Amino acid sequence: MKKTTWLWIVLPLVALAGAIAIFLNSNPLALLGVSTPPVENLIIERTILNDKGISLLVRAEGSEPMQIAQVQVDGAYWQFKQDPPGALPRLEAAWINVPYPWVQDETHHIAFITNTGAGFEHEITVAVPTPGFSLTRLLAYGLLGLYVGVLPVALGMLFYPSLKTLGGQGMKFILALTLGMLAFLLIDTLEEGLELAGTAATAFSGNALVWLAMVASFLTIFTLGRRGGKSPEGHTLATYLAFSIGLHNLGEGLAIGSAFAVGEAALGSLLVIGFTLHNVTEGIGIAAPLVGFNPKFSTFFALTALAGLPAVLGTWIGAFAFSPHWAALFLGIGAGAILQVMVEVGSYLMRTAHKLGGTWLSRVSLAGFGVGLTVMYATALLVNV
Repeated sequence: MKKTTWLWIVLPLVALAGAIAIFLNSNPLALLGVSTPPVENLIIERTILNDKGISLLVRAEGSEPMQIAQVQVDGAYWQFKQDPPGALPRLEAAWINVPYPWVQDETHHIAFITNTGAGFEHEITVAVPTPGFSLTRLLAYGLLGLYVGVLPVALGMLFYPSLKTLGGQGMKFILALTLGMLAFLLIDTLEEGLELAGTAATAFSGNALVWLAMVASFLTIFTLGRRGGKSPEGHTLATYLAFSIGLHNLGEGLAIGSAFAVGEAALGSLLVIGFTLHNVTEGIGIAAPLVGFNPKFSTFFALTALAGLPAVLGTWIGAFAFSPHWAALFLGIGAGAILQVMVEVGSYLMRTAHKLGGTWLSRVSLAGFGVGLTVMYATALLVNV
């Protein structure tokens, strides 16, 4: 590249930086008789209850550094310690530790008051002890992730021998069923991501983060999948399916881990059975593209791990290190991966129908798509207890 070309790339950037610096230092708005008062906002990202009191992870997103001056718990002022101390710059986080004798299963109201008099409220709906990090709890959450992630996918894979006996129309039905399942997962993942984005700091533009992550993920994986000029089939398509479902299960694990950590869900047999039934279809969908390719046992093992183990990681992150904006980002990436696989499965369905001398849009395909949606929706009802 010529030096003159580099010059005309750097020069506009330098001029832009200079213009911004002049604007910030000269304050031209003063000539208009207006000012820009500091805007304060505080986001509570995490709450921990233990024998030492209440600890809250807060993040500032105001235009100027914020100083938390007072903390109220249930209408009374309490001493607190901030880590790290001092004013909070924009988007910086700190732990607020309050030695308050909270009462289990009761509701507590917390108010933060800044040195400017602005107040921000937070409610602990049901106070329960937050599980601390230990090997026992790590194993317990890991076991929960295995139940809701790995076990259902493995059970779905057991349908592979029966899938091999299906004829052409049966294969169209299974592929369309997989599409219906993925359509439900796509909507469910986007819904969860946008819900979490609403609880993150506004400065992160959570909703835009989810959509942008989905588009970037879709284009990246789609480009990698078509780099050979052909649509993926067989083992490759099954791998993409397992990867996309794994990202969805990661988000599912995040929701489960964070819910159990704050006592918003009860660990009961109905919940475990609900997730198992809900995710069995995922294993069937992953196994479908393998029909006719004679996969080894190790292939099924690897695909099950790829699709199911992210649920274990998700429960660990959700229970011990949950962050709404990062969770929203992961779910956006997962939505993009699911969308890419929908395109590839749809393409595979069209090729299968063409080999049979028919069209992909048939009664069998519509029935399979409808069954996929119905099964996923019906089993989701058992999860939302």
